Amino acid sequence: MYNIEIMENKIAIEIKNLHFSYPDGNCVLRGINLKIYEKEKVGIVGENGAGKTTLLLHLNGILKGEGEIKIFGKNIEKKNLREIRKIVGIVFQNPDDQLFTTNVFDDVAFGPLNLGLTKDEVKKRVKEALSIVELEGFEHRSPWHLSLGEKKRAAIATILSMEPEIIAMDEPTANLSPKIRRKLIDLLKKLNKTIVIASHDIEMVKEVCTRILYIENGLISDDAIF
Repeated sequence: MYNIEIMENKIAIEIKNLHFSYPDGNCVLRGINLKIYEKEKVGIVGENGAGKTTLLLHLNGILKGEGEIKIFGKNIEKKNLREIRKIVGIVFQNPDDQLFTTNVFDDVAFGPLNLGLTKDEVKKRVKEALSIVELEGFEHRSPWHLSLGEKKRAAIATILSMEPEIIAMDEPTANLSPKIRRKLIDLLKKLNKTIVIASHDIEMVKEVCTRILYIENGLISDDAIF
């Protein structure tokens, strides 16, 4: 059931009849209909190949299927992709896909710099983002020398520094040690954002999210029960 307080918020994400097939003909999404409200934390669970990652990649236009997706009432379309990507940040499953410069500062600063912010504002955002993920002092560390847990948190910082209203995360706790997984769960619980998490980690999703959805054969069932 929806939380009444959540329902009084604006609709952050609205998806209508979304279909998507890959070039090889594999049909992954078969008519997704979904509303996610501002500040809601939603978990999406399902088997491998069910369409979790594919759905996330539609939320800021990395993939485009047939149907309609609105972000705070704005249609995702070519003419406003830049604006949409300021609102929706995606944290990939593999942090190496997100960390590509020679040090953590430059990775976290990359997004704000591309927003045209001043150097002082960029430094401020980097400092705040690293503080949130508890990586203060890591500015000059090479991403390649970080542990997996540190990389995951650095990848989240690259999105937080953009100050998006919506964060979509793909398997954020995958392959983490119990200690680092716990720290990441605590971080996700604290974030005051609209969050969509695709994961096989059912216990994490149950702890972090206010609503859990199950995706199977390209379709979503509301409020999965475990």
